[in-house]
Amino acid sequence: MFGRCPVLTWCKITYFRFPSEAAKAMDQTLMLETLLPKCSFLKLFQLLVLAGLFCFCSGISQVTKRVKDTAVLTCDYNISANDLTRVRIYWQKKLYSDVVLSVVSGEAKVWPKYKNRTIPTITNNPSIVILALQLSDSDIYDCIIQRLEKGGYQMVHSKSVRLLVRADFPVPSITELGNPSTNIKRITCSSSGGFPKPYLFWLENGKELNAINTTVSQDPESELYTVISELDFNVTNNHSFTCLIKYGNLTVAQIFNWQKYEPTVPPFIHQSSTWTTKIVSGFVPGAIVLCVLFVVILKCRPDSRCAARTYCKRRNEESMEMERISPIYSRPVKASE
Repeated sequence: MFGRCPVLTWCKITYFRFPSEAAKAMDQTLMLETLLPKCSFLKLFQLLVLAGLFCFCSGISQVTKRVKDTAVLTCDYNISANDLTRVRIYWQKKLYSDVVLSVVSGEAKVWPKYKNRTIPTITNNPSIVILALQLSDSDIYDCIIQRLEKGGYQMVHSKSVRLLVRADFPVPSITELGNPSTNIKRITCSSSGGFPKPYLFWLENGKELNAINTTVSQDPESELYTVISELDFNVTNNHSFTCLIKYGNLTVAQIFNWQKYEPTVPPFIHQSSTWTTKIVSGFVPGAIVLCVLFVVILKCRPDSRCAARTYCKRRNEESMEMERISPIYSRPVKASE
């Protein structure tokens, strides 16, 4: 079927309808230039259809989960409680041929790598539940069921399930690290817990910027990546930065906006000026009042010299009055008297 192209064969048959050999040659060249790409496309389409039919007929289903989630893989085969002593159930990974668990005579045995995080379901539709998924759990899992017949165990059912474990990077976080120099601020962008290896870009207005330091590390146990990057910028200008992380064919991003630096008056200076304003505004009216009172007092107070003359005159008058009334006190007393 794939050795010859039906469309090209049909074109060759219709080609013999042309009467002249020149027309034959011309039409043959045109036919080969225009129809061969179509034949190649048909072959590719047929292969894709057959591949899809093969996957459908093979019974491989797919379960997609994220890291640390829970996956349930089913075998699609009914087993009653009475048949447990006559069947064996095996779950194993196809790629590495690792046995996950086995059920023999109704008793389940979990292999050490999956112990404490794999739970089997035996009756009805046999299945396994894998907890705390890891990247290494991605594989095709085969469920094989054997039944005791005629003194031996014969395979009566098999099912393959493809488990795909994803590790998506969360939205990165951007934080400020301070000012390494005057008018220069440093920010950092980080994200962790993703796979495959990430690539981080700083963008502004669609243009890539130069980061001062970018670090990518991988945890040896979980195989998950962590990425951290730092960027310096001038605070005297407005900025809108985008931290973009690309991993595989997926991306995740975060935006950081900055308004240019505006000098401000320190709080203590502002407070001092406020108190000065209050003092001045209160002192001026008080000084005016004091000046008015001082002027009034000066106008109302009698002259000091006049007051002294008046006092002396009054004293003389009092002395003369005393002499008039009591002459004994006004002359000296003789001894004979």
